[in-house]
Amino acid sequence: MALNTDQSTEIQEQRDQAHTTRRVTAPGIEDHLYTAHQVLDHGFIRVIDYMGDDAAITQAARVSYGKGTKSVQNDQGLIRYLMRHWHSTPFEMCEIKFHIKLPVFVARQWIRHRTANVNEYSARYSILDREFYIPAPEHINAQSVVNNQGRGATLEGEEAARVLEILKTDSSRCYDNYEAMISQDGQQGLARELARMNLPANVYTQWYWKVDLHNLFHFLRLRADSHAQYEIRIYAEKMCEIVADWVPFAYRAFADYRLGGGQLSAPALDCVRRMIRGEDVSQETSGMSKGEWREFQALIDPDTA
Repeated sequence: MALNTDQSTEIQEQRDQAHTTRRVTAPGIEDHLYTAHQVLDHGFIRVIDYMGDDAAITQAARVSYGKGTKSVQNDQGLIRYLMRHWHSTPFEMCEIKFHIKLPVFVARQWIRHRTANVNEYSARYSILDREFYIPAPEHINAQSVVNNQGRGATLEGEEAARVLEILKTDSSRCYDNYEAMISQDGQQGLARELARMNLPANVYTQWYWKVDLHNLFHFLRLRADSHAQYEIRIYAEKMCEIVADWVPFAYRAFADYRLGGGQLSAPALDCVRRMIRGEDVSQETSGMSKGEWREFQALIDPDTA
């Protein structure tokens, strides 16, 4: 992860600050504030600010009849009930703001989650750094033959080396041309907003991303999944670690009911009931398509996936 001296100094100055406040703080996330957690080769995630904790969720859920009977055990049980029954607004009472450095192609995938507030580094006004995501050899994969948007076997030997060399060479050449176009050495130079179009999709960008906990959980459910693209998945996995420290009751419920749980259609649930009764159920007698049946089998018996 590339942090220059000014960035490292700024982060340390921010971490050295202490503020007296009457608002609730969450001790588990305080240590994450301003810390840059490395992701990929040059990327990172930092927590800039947050609002709320587990108690904020239960406080919102109980607003209709006041504080009520309250204990740690009751709070945990209520949060699990809310998660289990797909309640959303109590989780929206918590918010978090991240500073994220990520490759442009990951950002374009990420931005499809349109439920956050985003402000991205502008290459119209500033010059992008010479930093590109180059996959580690173990993440150089062939195209999957069964999934049009997935990866297949890992490339090895000369083929892997050839691909890595192309990625490195093309990235450097594009950035050299980018620098040459915006150069003002005796010339006016091309506008930065035009020169940036020549940069590859693996160049790094940065943004601030602020989101409430309900929508963050939705993002994590999709992007921390084992089927998500590796490059966005490891950002999501790092976020999971942070959220687990921030709202441990809510995260445990999320992990149990969303990440580790599954959803069954009416035909699938009927098949489970028939199987429990001892009936031999096949795809032909299940009422499900071949694709649904494969997903059902993977859900009830991961070893068949």
